[in-house]
Amino acid sequence: MVAIPKPRDDKYNERRAELGEAALQTLASLGYARTSLREIAQNSSYSHGVLHYYFSDKVDLILCSVRQYKAVCVTRYDQVTAETQDYAQLLQRFGDKMVETLRDETSMHRLWYDLRSQAMFEEALRADVFEIDKSLELMIWRVLSRFSELADTPVKVSSEVAYALFDGLFQHALQKYLVGDANALDELRENTEMLVKQLIAEPAIAPKRAKKKA
Repeated sequence: MVAIPKPRDDKYNERRAELGEAALQTLASLGYARTSLREIAQNSSYSHGVLHYYFSDKVDLILCSVRQYKAVCVTRYDQVTAETQDYAQLLQRFGDKMVETLRDETSMHRLWYDLRSQAMFEEALRADVFEIDKSLELMIWRVLSRFSELADTPVKVSSEVAYALFDGLFQHALQKYLVGDANALDELRENTEMLVKQLIAEPAIAPKRAKKKA
């Protein structure tokens, strides 16, 4: 009787996830082109042999690492939208969150844009990068859908157009922040709020009714 190969077990996948998490900082620091399994091993507590056992090549490792990171990223605004019951408050909190993630996770965002650019040339990256990009598009759409509910007015563009606008805004701010522009974060917050208002009009304030004379 011929033995049928068993799929990798949970422990194997957990180990891959652990190694992928450990590699993130090296990947974010060096970027795609300068990173190899050997380089990651030299900057971690894991040997090159261990990494090579769990990952076929650096593309496999990088995609594992970035998928894990982005799986967390795509939920970053969900709590904000769930807890906010007012358009103006959501506008402020959304802008603050955009600034916070750019400032606190600069190297990770830089890695993502690097990887997305590389996918133009490396076919092995394209499907995964496209899938991650789609999940980020849906993340932005959930935020705008909440604005739409609060303003009781539809979003003026499709989810694809909305994502392209916010993504371009964020990437531009990241580039300015990386070169030391002191105004990059404040401008990101202001531009985020301005773009939301252009896509979803602020709710009209109902005029106060004059009190009837007795």
